[in-house]
Amino acid sequence: MDEILEILTNDARVTPEEIAGLTGKSVAAVKKAIKQYEKDGVIVKYKTLINQDLARDTSKFVRALIEVSVSPQKDVGFDKIAERIYNFPEVKSCYLVSGAYDFLVEVEGESIHTVSNFIASKLSPMESVQSTSTHFLLKKFKEDGQILAKGSEEKRLKISI
Repeated sequence: MDEILEILTNDARVTPEEIAGLTGKSVAAVKKAIKQYEKDGVIVKYKTLINQDLARDTSKFVRALIEVSVSPQKDVGFDKIAERIYNFPEVKSCYLVSGAYDFLVEVEGESIHTVSNFIASKLSPMESVQSTSTHFLLKKFKEDGQILAKGSEEKRLKISI
């Protein structure tokens, strides 16, 4: 990966001037490269990573990972099915994966009931969907390479002789 992209992946707030200093490139060259990455769709969005456990009342928020098995459609494969799935507002991420199922879908809702209702009324009835398996997220420890949960300090007493 290009070093400019690596720097921005780690911290999107780094300025072109700082990137130029880190890479030895001119500020103009860095700005031009970033603008081209944005135009080409390489850089899709700048994002802030938020520890949701600290930012909101987690008793009123549920996130689930749903494994989805589908029958691919003739001549379009998985793309049309993925498009139908990822266009639901409840869906935060949708991945085509290898293994026992075809898609891994991340969904958010206000409660277990709203997530299960999404699965029962919107996702499962889709023509190509064969089966789903839902895993509710209980706690996030690390996301996008960042540790969210700080380790607890050692509570045992030290023994000296």
